[in-house]
Amino acid sequence: MFPRKNKSINRWAAIVALFFLLLFFVITGRFVYLAQAKEVDGQNLIHVAKNQWTEVKAVDSQRGEILDHNGDVLAQDIPAYTVTAVLSHKADSYVKDKAKTAEELAPIINMSASKIESLLNRDAYWVELGPGGRKISYAKKQQIEKLKLPGIIFQTESKRNYPNGQFAPYVVGFTTLDDKLGKQKGVLGIEQSLNDELTEQDGSLSFYRDHQGVKLPDSDKLIKKPKNGDNVYLTLDNKIQTVLEGAMNDVNKKYKPHSMLAVVADPKTGAILAMSNRPSFDPNKRNITNYTNDVISDPYEPGSVMKTFTLAAAINEGVWNSKATYQSGQYKIKGSEPVHDWDQDWGRISFEQGFVRSSNVAFSIVEDKLLGPKRFYNYLQRFGFTKKTGIDLPNESNSRVNFKWHPDQVQASFGQGSAFTAIQIVQAATAIANDGKMMQPYIVQKVVNPDTGKVVQEHQPKQVGTPITKETSEKVRSLMRKVVTDKENGTGKGYAIKNYDVIGKTGTAQISGGPNGYLTGKDNYIFSFLGMAPEKDPKLIVYVAVDRPHLAATETGSEPGEQIFKPVMENALQYMKVQPTGKKIDENAVAAQAVTVDNWVGKSINQAKTALEKQGLDVVTTASQGTVQKQSIASGTKVFKGSKIILVGEGTPVMPDLTGWSLTDVLRFIKVLGIEPKLTGDGYVVSQEPKKGTAIKDKKSINIQLQLIDK
Repeated sequence: MFPRKNKSINRWAAIVALFFLLLFFVITGRFVYLAQAKEVDGQNLIHVAKNQWTEVKAVDSQRGEILDHNGDVLAQDIPAYTVTAVLSHKADSYVKDKAKTAEELAPIINMSASKIESLLNRDAYWVELGPGGRKISYAKKQQIEKLKLPGIIFQTESKRNYPNGQFAPYVVGFTTLDDKLGKQKGVLGIEQSLNDELTEQDGSLSFYRDHQGVKLPDSDKLIKKPKNGDNVYLTLDNKIQTVLEGAMNDVNKKYKPHSMLAVVADPKTGAILAMSNRPSFDPNKRNITNYTNDVISDPYEPGSVMKTFTLAAAINEGVWNSKATYQSGQYKIKGSEPVHDWDQDWGRISFEQGFVRSSNVAFSIVEDKLLGPKRFYNYLQRFGFTKKTGIDLPNESNSRVNFKWHPDQVQASFGQGSAFTAIQIVQAATAIANDGKMMQPYIVQKVVNPDTGKVVQEHQPKQVGTPITKETSEKVRSLMRKVVTDKENGTGKGYAIKNYDVIGKTGTAQISGGPNGYLTGKDNYIFSFLGMAPEKDPKLIVYVAVDRPHLAATETGSEPGEQIFKPVMENALQYMKVQPTGKKIDENAVAAQAVTVDNWVGKSINQAKTALEKQGLDVVTTASQGTVQKQSIASGTKVFKGSKIILVGEGTPVMPDLTGWSLTDVLRFIKVLGIEPKLTGDGYVVSQEPKKGTAIKDKKSINIQLQLIDK
């Protein structure tokens, strides 16, 4: 006899079976829904899955370089390192003694130990030790590594480097980190104005991987190519700028002026070959106190330099008579104090002598009686003094022309009452030097794609007016020559250079003291000089202005400007091989002249080496026989004697001794050989791998370390 089934058990079995049946239908229905809708909680499941199983790796690119017109690097990216502390105990190595770690790192990364320790106490897997530990140099990285601190690692990045330090920093500019974009952003100069062109676009590599990060077999790679920033070539000349910076430093140290500025320009094109300000700064150190490029952004009363353009207007209008005379000393202006000559009274002299001696009275008469305010203002406009020049640098300011009242109109003729920028003066001066044709100043030569070599932008010289005739410009230059050659009365005689026909005009401008009028005292002037050379066909314009130098008792004020102008003009003319008027040239000056590099590709490497060494160049070869395949300096390029040139021969190249090479020379070496070394540090090479004489078979297995001077 079979036992009777419990009815309650049957009932519960039926309920459980029904529950699982319903659960099956719910799950099946959900799968069907998800398969059709492909969404859950508003999120696309395919996208979620791809994100979970896709590995994305960034492919770095570099910000574009800034170079001078010969290709010498003025700004570039170099390797840098960010100090990172691993805090999680799950990691193989993590920070164990936080107090000790903070104490030992503090002096190296210039942060307080308490600040570092507070970062180390955060509840995070790892933390960056910023700002002091962000983008440190290779030298500092080595210091930290010697401490052997557990949990301290380094993220390799890049930072902006300016190999020449305090070198035209207001032109080149500098960068700061844009935290939102995670990229460098230009703050000043070309770094700012061409930030979009210089900025790089990082690439990426993405692929499917398993939960351990291993790439799945047969999965496709998606590659987004990186784009390096464009390279910007400036009109600046490294050699001329170097001489200018040196002269500015010497004068700044000796005279301690309130400020100084200087510009060197090519009057035929308007290209700016050198530009400098004081106070200045090193963009590596960011020790900047003045964010204004005074050459383009600080209008001031230029003083008697302005008489050059008043003279040009009078000659061009046919109202100038060099031989006519006037009574010097003072000139009465209706409704104002009389205009005085700086030496009070020379008696009755000619207008030509009035220009040579820099008489305010002479040019008050010219403006007031001969030209008249209307015609004079017309020439201010024609010479570009009433609007910005449009130079390709950021934050250019306009002039401040006071021309409403009669005294202001008269005073403008000799450079008082109205304020102009130095770049406006230089632009106007191109018309004097360039036979009446006025050229717009510019600083960007071209923008080049570094990957393709394609020129993206290129500046062409631009004529922006013809304020005077060729005949007028010649007459003005002739009178400017007398300012320098008249040994008795010429205010610019101290600016003369042996064997070169320097012409120019001095300026001694009063400085406004606000409601109390102009400042008084021997030193309270802006001493300036607008010079050109040679007279018949000026190749250079050099403008210098020194604000309130501390003069010796026997000095008149021109001395600081002379000590800037003369070495710059003389060296630049010799560098440009401008024929001197005399027969003899200083032997030291000859040694500093440039040589032109010929095309040696396809010719014997030994023959090329011998010829280039005879020219005074430092020749480095990668092979001792065969023909030249490449040369690091293009044919036709002018370089100073002593410059390094690399010749690539046939076959496998051999490693030269790089010890003592500058970063610029190393970069040329890398470029001409097409190698991809590991480059660390900055400054000069202290070690290399492989050693001298070793064949370069692997273009990536090269290590070059430079000794970095910490900034």
